[in-house]
Amino acid sequence: MVVAAMVAADKPDRPADGELVRRCCQGDELSFRELYRRYQGKVRATLYQLCGREVLDDLVQETFLRVWRGLPKLRSPDYFSTWLYRIVWNVATDKRREFAKSADLRAKLQPEPPVAPPDLMELHYRDWVEQALQELKLDFRSVIVLHDLEDLPQKQVAEILNIPVGTVKSRLFHGRKLVRQYLEKQGVTF
Repeated sequence: MVVAAMVAADKPDRPADGELVRRCCQGDELSFRELYRRYQGKVRATLYQLCGREVLDDLVQETFLRVWRGLPKLRSPDYFSTWLYRIVWNVATDKRREFAKSADLRAKLQPEPPVAPPDLMELHYRDWVEQALQELKLDFRSVIVLHDLEDLPQKQVAEILNIPVGTVKSRLFHGRKLVRQYLEKQGVTF
């Protein structure tokens, strides 16, 4: 709701997410395209952080397929973004379960070696942060990705992950601490 309200407030002439959802339910495919256009970048970024890049396109497609199929069942169209991130979380969790069943789990989840230009330290730090995120358990990574990288409020993260806000805060604290420890092992000082 917060994200949807912010989107609507930023561009007052644009229909709110809830209105687009209602139009989609009446068969308006253009409204679905608009929802896809608004959120596909955020969905892609979140799935990348949660699952890596190997099957990213498939996961984005799976997410929006589930959205399309589930829209008629969405009870509160104004909470579209929270519902969407919940689907992203479910798709990522399902994919990670598939990875866990396969014998080559580590190979699929290993990030590719960083290819940072040696003269651009910022890109180097970004690679370290991505590697640090890949080292985290999914519980910690998911709250850091949704809160710190996607700028979702803690309350919305709690709704998406179906956990109490206190658990979100705790996972943020411990996840950030683990990222910091990883970066310190790489020689980064704060």
